[in-house]
Amino acid sequence: METSWLLAFLLLQTAATKAVFSVLVVALVLTLEVAAAVEEEEVVGLVGSNVCSYNGVFCANPQDDSTTVPIIADIDLNHANLQGTLVKELSLLIEMSLLHLNSNRFTSTVPDTFKDLSSFTELDLSNNRFSGPFPTPTLYIPNLLHLDLRFNIFLGSVPKDLFNKRLGAIFLNNNQFDGQLPSDLGNSPDSVMNLANNKFSGEIPFSFGYMGPKLKEVLFLNNQLTGCILKGVKLWQDLQVLDVSFNSLMGHLPDSMSCSAEIEVLNLGYNKLSGVLPDLVCSLKNLLNLIVATNFCSGFS
Repeated sequence: METSWLLAFLLLQTAATKAVFSVLVVALVLTLEVAAAVEEEEVVGLVGSNVCSYNGVFCANPQDDSTTVPIIADIDLNHANLQGTLVKELSLLIEMSLLHLNSNRFTSTVPDTFKDLSSFTELDLSNNRFSGPFPTPTLYIPNLLHLDLRFNIFLGSVPKDLFNKRLGAIFLNNNQFDGQLPSDLGNSPDSVMNLANNKFSGEIPFSFGYMGPKLKEVLFLNNQLTGCILKGVKLWQDLQVLDVSFNSLMGHLPDSMSCSAEIEVLNLGYNKLSGVLPDLVCSLKNLLNLIVATNFCSGFS
C-alpha cells in the first residue's frame, strides 16, 4: 500500500480549502502506514488519495460554517487485517466520534493524546494484541460511552475511576488483569459488566450489590474471587445473566435473589457455595439455565 506517497501528497496540500482536511487525514494515514506491514492485496479498500472513499472510513460535513471541507466522523476497520500501533496523531481527528478496530493485530497501547478526543463516544479495541497496564488515557476521554478492551493482553490492576464514568457497558474480559476489584465498582451505571477470564482476586466489593436497576448482565466467571454473593442483588430487578462460575465464592445463595425476576441464566458452578438451595430459585419464572455443579449445596428445601 503506497501510504508513504499518500502522506507526502497530503503534506503538499497548501490551499486554504484543503488545509483542514489534509491535517485530519494525516493522522489516519500515519496509522495506516504503520499497518502497511501486511500485503497490499490483503488490505481491501484502503488505497488512494481520497480517504473518505476508504472502506470503513465515514466522513461528514462540519456542523459549523467555517469550511465546506468534509471531516472524518467515524472509523470502522473491524476485521481489516491491519497490524502496527496507534499513533498519537490520531488525536488530530477531533470530530471523530467512533473508532472500531476490533479483530486486527494492533499492538502496544493507547496514546496519551487520546484524551483530547472530545467528540469520542465509542472505542472498540477488542481482539487485538494490545498489552501493558490499563490504558489510562481512555479515562480522560470526556464523552466516552462505550469501551471494549476484551481479548487483549492488558495486565495489572484496573483503576477505580473506570467505574465512575458514565459508560453503558464495560468489556474487560479475556485479558490478564489482576488484583482486587475496586471499591467503586458499584458506582458504574452500565448495563453490562464483563470481567471474565482474568485474574481478579479478593471479595466482590460491597458497593456492587447496590448497583442501579439498569444492570442486565454480570460476567465474573473464571477469576479468583472469594467471599460471598452479595445480598444487595435484590436491587437488580432487570438482571438477565449472572455468571460467577469458576471462582472460590463461599456461603449461601441469598434469599434476595428472588427479586431478580427477569434472570434467565444463573451460573454458580465450580465454587465453594454451601447450604440448601432456596425454593425461591424455582420461583424465578424466566430462568432458563441454572448451573450449581461442583459446590457443596444440597437439594431444594
